[in-house]
Amino acid sequence: MSNTPYRDRPHAKPAGKRPIPAFFGNLWRQSILLFAWPLTTAIVWLVNHLRMPTWMGSDLREFGVRAWGLLWLTGVWVLLWGKVSWGNIVMGVIIGIIVMSVLPLPRVPVEGRLHPLAALNLLVSMLWNFFISSAQVAWAAIRPGPPPLGCVVRVHLAIKSDLVLTLAVNYLNLVPGTMVVEIDHVHRILYVHVFDVRTQKQVDHFAKQMAYVERQFIRAFERDSEWHPSPYHGIDDDYHHVPYTDRQRVADGAQIRKRRKQKEKDS
Repeated sequence: MSNTPYRDRPHAKPAGKRPIPAFFGNLWRQSILLFAWPLTTAIVWLVNHLRMPTWMGSDLREFGVRAWGLLWLTGVWVLLWGKVSWGNIVMGVIIGIIVMSVLPLPRVPVEGRLHPLAALNLLVSMLWNFFISSAQVAWAAIRPGPPPLGCVVRVHLAIKSDLVLTLAVNYLNLVPGTMVVEIDHVHRILYVHVFDVRTQKQVDHFAKQMAYVERQFIRAFERDSEWHPSPYHGIDDDYHHVPYTDRQRVADGAQIRKRRKQKEKDS
């Protein structure tokens, strides 16, 4: 009696690779083992020892900012002439280099990292708020009754970078119905004029919107795990003026919202 189960049924025999494919497969694996480690070692050595010239920014991120500024000035020059040609492009590059060398702007520290998906989400939310706020302002202008009542709301943000704080201020100024009238740079406080606010409930709703904008800007540009202070701040200890408790408040708020959404899905 055979010990093979179901001996009356045919069983497929395992087929090995053909000699030639097996040879090239082993060759590929050995090549990876032989070249991966030297290549990784070379990349690490270049990152640790290669330094960019001072006139290029001495830092890859700073070089990217300068390259973007040069590209922008070149594009403006070409638009002024109204014709895309090699002569206008080359002349635009020369003029851009002269402008950036003779009339340099103050250095803008680049300390975070851009996340395209989060930035796209922020852009979509800005466009949505733009249309909703435009409709609300238009309705307040034509509806019967007393004139709209505005107020100035103080908002405390946990945004570290001056560049990201400037983007947040521009975000608020672009949306109809809100206008930043004063900025307390040291304490990271914005005084925002809000259009047509009559009740405490509307003030609380605006505070929730600002918490959402704050959270989205942090997710898009300056997550704590990717924060790299710029060397242009020097040895200043309070360069971002944001204590740890404020950042923890934003993180805790995001966790609470996730738990609420999870509970709603489960229920």
